Amino acid sequence: MEASVQSTEIVFFDLETTVPGRTGQGFCILEFGAIVVCPRKLIELESYSTLIRPKDLSIVALRSSRCDGITRETVANAPEFEEVAEKIFGTLNGRIWAGHNIQRFDCVRIKEAFAQINRPPPLSAGMIDSLGILAEKFGKRAGNMKMASLAEYFRLGQQKHRSLDDVRMNLEVLKHCATVLFLESSLPSILNGSWHTPPTITTRSRSQGKLHCREEPYSRKSPTTSSAGYQRTVPYTRGSLGKMTERVKNLLCKAQGNQPLNNLLKHSHSLLR
Repeated sequence: MEASVQSTEIVFFDLETTVPGRTGQGFCILEFGAIVVCPRKLIELESYSTLIRPKDLSIVALRSSRCDGITRETVANAPEFEEVAEKIFGTLNGRIWAGHNIQRFDCVRIKEAFAQINRPPPLSAGMIDSLGILAEKFGKRAGNMKMASLAEYFRLGQQKHRSLDDVRMNLEVLKHCATVLFLESSLPSILNGSWHTPPTITTRSRSQGKLHCREEPYSRKSPTTSSAGYQRTVPYTRGSLGKMTERVKNLLCKAQGNQPLNNLLKHSHSLLR
């Protein structure tokens, strides 16, 4: 169920959680992070993040291995979910929700957490799940569709798997993907055929000095930490895409007003004429 539109602002949010254990314990939220974004300029207006202490601290040992920065010690003095629920509700309720795989994961966890404290959950005014949008429109050219792979493809740095850092990276990935799609829609006969090749990773063997190439499989798991011994092939001159992103973003802001990002992707061709 969606809330009536009270604001045209978009809120990108992300959760870090424990992983369910054999004891039957479900997911527990360990961190919430969000940024509020103006859809006309794609700039961050405000941010909020907080660590969250679960009722049973012992389950933090079952956290996802990717959340290396969140330990039992770091959440020991954090507020429980009930103490920050009002702030989280105010951050999310009535806004357009955005994030990577939020429909299948983050939204479900938020609803569960509010149910556990007997409070109604926040409602969205719209939904932008970048995993679904990019899987359909950008495809697997960056390997799998995990945020870490997309960020690496565009040379945006390594994903930190902390909520606030991840949502900011999510916004930058969307900007870059949208720019590529805009460019392809302007010259489809030229760019579509050459930019849609699967990405390869070139590795160098230290012992033999030989190069080996492999294609990344499409999987739902995040890739492991990047090795210093390989370099991903990218379809553009390094540094040029950032400048083009800003130019297209300015056109985008003037032409599209308050429409969410998923609508912007559908009208990329007209914006570049």
